[in-house]
Amino acid sequence: MHAIVVTEHGGPDVLAWQEAPDPVPGPGQVVVDTRAAGVNFIDTYLRRGLYPSHPPYIPGSEGAGVVAVVGEGVTGIAVGDRVAWCDAAGSYAQRVVVGADRAVPVPAAIADDAAGTMLLQGLTADYLLDGAAHPRAGDTILVHAGAGGVGLILTQLAVAAGITVITTVSSDEKETLSRGAGATHVLRYGPDLAARVADLTDGKGVAVAYDGVGADTFEQSLAATRIRGTVVLFGAASGPVPPFDLQRLNGAGSLSVTRPTLAHFIADAAEFALRSTRFVEAVAGGAVAIRVGAHYRLADAAQAHRDLESRKTTGSIVLTA
Repeated sequence: MHAIVVTEHGGPDVLAWQEAPDPVPGPGQVVVDTRAAGVNFIDTYLRRGLYPSHPPYIPGSEGAGVVAVVGEGVTGIAVGDRVAWCDAAGSYAQRVVVGADRAVPVPAAIADDAAGTMLLQGLTADYLLDGAAHPRAGDTILVHAGAGGVGLILTQLAVAAGITVITTVSSDEKETLSRGAGATHVLRYGPDLAARVADLTDGKGVAVAYDGVGADTFEQSLAATRIRGTVVLFGAASGPVPPFDLQRLNGAGSLSVTRPTLAHFIADAAEFALRSTRFVEAVAGGAVAIRVGAHYRLADAAQAHRDLESRKTTGSIVLTA
């Protein structure tokens, strides 16, 4: 088979299209012929060495395809089944080994491209709304990067739960997308962002600020959050947040700040099944729309990374095999 290989830490140019050994399933695993692979910011963090990784390796953790080989002891999954996954290492490849207990059945109503890029962002949105924080019906939240993959899904889930959503975006096109997902107010980034949020919330601020941007927005997130509210820092698209003095949270209104990661909210098999089942049902039933904003060939993963990091994309990004 062929796969993308990270040859060393660095920019997108370190992503090379190379031959790789065909994978063989171990007990409890399946091999899947990849039809679509999701591209996510965590892939860029690992490629750059911002998160620990050890080149050479095949990047990616998310995708969808058709089961080609079933390993020993696997039940409930057969050759020819359509499945999706979000935590199988080496997913930028024509064939991927997936744990059978992490292979999520894909209903016919969900297209391959959406299936290949829905779980990581979808389960992230799920745990952000019901795990990392717990906003309730009637609350107002702030979602940065409202036209990104997570932002669009999180907005839809929040609105369905009776929560008012304020988002930030960088262009008119992205504003249209964010409003289409249900955002009540869509703002531009800037030094007066917190003041504008205050105006929209009768001076109180939001119950939760969801910040996947990081360095460029964190201070505004703190300032936009109400007394005893929560800032959920879940990404670093603009770079990591500098070291932070926790004493500042006192004067800011007894705020809470958390830096969660999806892995800790799906490590338990029962919790993974709960979150994945309810999210896939929401997509299949039309309650959540997955917007695939850009398609690239698997061999063109480097260009996909360039466009993602330069914020040229909206919604989800998918590589097609």
